[in-house]
Amino acid sequence: MTSSAIPHPPEFRPPEFSPPDLRAPDHRAVLAIAVPMTLGYMTTPLVGLVDMAVVGRLGEPALIGGVAIGSVICDVGFTTFNFLRSGTTGLTAQAVGRGDRPEMLATLMRALVLAGLAGLLMMLAAPAAALAGRAVFGGSPAVMEAMATYVLIRLLGAPLVLANFALFGWLLGLGRAGAGLVLQTVLNGVNVAAAVGLVLGAGWGVAGAAWAAVAADAVTLALGLALLARTRDRSAWPGWARVIDRPAVLAMLGTNRDIMIRSFVLLAAFAFFTRQSALQGDLVLAANAILEKFFLFGGYFLDGFAAAAETFVGRAVGARRRDIYDRALILTAIWGFALAGLVSATLWAAGPALLALMTSATAVAETARLYLVWAALTPLAGVLAFQMDGVFIGATWSRDMRNMMLVSLVVYLAAWALLMPAFGNHGLWLALLIFLGVRGLSLGWISRRRAAETFGAR
Repeated sequence: MTSSAIPHPPEFRPPEFSPPDLRAPDHRAVLAIAVPMTLGYMTTPLVGLVDMAVVGRLGEPALIGGVAIGSVICDVGFTTFNFLRSGTTGLTAQAVGRGDRPEMLATLMRALVLAGLAGLLMMLAAPAAALAGRAVFGGSPAVMEAMATYVLIRLLGAPLVLANFALFGWLLGLGRAGAGLVLQTVLNGVNVAAAVGLVLGAGWGVAGAAWAAVAADAVTLALGLALLARTRDRSAWPGWARVIDRPAVLAMLGTNRDIMIRSFVLLAAFAFFTRQSALQGDLVLAANAILEKFFLFGGYFLDGFAAAAETFVGRAVGARRRDIYDRALILTAIWGFALAGLVSATLWAAGPALLALMTSATAVAETARLYLVWAALTPLAGVLAFQMDGVFIGATWSRDMRNMMLVSLVVYLAAWALLMPAFGNHGLWLALLIFLGVRGLSLGWISRRRAAETFGAR
C-alpha cells in the first residue's frame, strides 16, 4: 500500500450534526478510524512508564513501590467504569445511523451525568481505597504512605477521568477518531510534562505524579468541552427532558451494566492466569509476565479495528442497513486477521531479541523462550474476539457479550483443569488461547442470529 493510501486523521474541528454519510465503508474509511485509534491506544502505556521513571529518579525505592501499588488501585477503579467509553460509542453511532441529531448530544450528556455521579462516589471512596490497599498489598510504612498519597490525590480527578471516557466514546461513535487521537495526545503529553515539572522540577515527589495526572485530565476535558461548545448547529441541542428520558436512561444503564460485568470477568480470567503462574514459582511467573506484555502489545493494533467495527456497526444498526453491517464485518475481519498474522510472525521472529531487551536475567529469558510460541499465537487466537467485541458494542448486544464471556470463562477453567496437570505451563498457555478463541467463535456464532433479528432474514 502506498503512503498516499494511508488516511490522515480528520482536522480537529467542532463536531457538526449534519445528516451522516451512510455509504457502506471502504478500506480507507475503516483505516481512517483504526489508525488514529491504534496510535492513541499505543501512547497510553507511556504515561505509566514516565511516572515510574520520574519518581525513580528520586532514588527512593519505597516511592517507586508506592506509585506502582497506587496506580494499580486507581486503574482497577477506573477500569470498572470503562463502559462509559464503549457504551457511549455504540449508542452514539446508532443515533448517527438514524440521523437523530438531538439524540447524539443527549447520549453524551447522559454519559457525562453518569460519569460525574460515579466519579463523585470514587472521590468519596478514596480513603477506603487507600485502606484496602494497605490490607491487600502490605509493604513497608514508607511504601504505604506513598501509596496513600498517590491514591488520595489521584482519585480527586475521578470525575474528570470518567468524563473523558464518555467524551472519547462519543467522538468515536461520531466517527471522529482523529479528534479522539488529538485529545488522547494532549492527555498523555500534559501528563508527561506535568510529571517531569512537578516531581523533578518542583520537588513534589509522589504527590507531583498524582497531581500531574489530575491536571492532564482537567486540560483534556476542558479542551473537549470547548470543542463541543463551538458547534454551530444549535438546533441539535436537546432539552433536559430528552436527556433524562427514562427508556433511554435505562437502556444506557443496562448496556453499561453488561459491559461492566464482561470487563470484570475478563480481568478475573487474566488474574487467574497470573495466579497459576505464581504457583509455578518466581521464574515462571516472571517469564509469563513478560510474555503477557507481548499479547498486550498486539492488542493495541487489534483494538483499532475493533473501534472501527464499533462505529460502522452502530451506524448500520441505527439505519437498519444490512449492507453497511456486512461490509464492516468483512473489512474489519480482513484487516484484523492480516494484522494479527503480521504481529504473530513479528513476535515469533523478534521474540528472543525482545526478551533479551526486557530482562537481563538469563534464566528468565531462557524460560520465556520455552513458551514464546504461545505468546506469539495470542494475536491470531484473539483477533476474532477483538473484532466481535467491537461488533457487539456497536450494536449494543451487550447481554450476549456478557453471557458469552461467562461461557468462555467456564471453558477456560475446564481446559486449564485438563491441560495444566498434563502439560504444566504449556497447558496453562493453551487454555488461555482456547479462552480467547472460544470468545470469538461464540460471539461470531450468535452474531448471525442477532443480525437476522435486527436487519431481517436474508
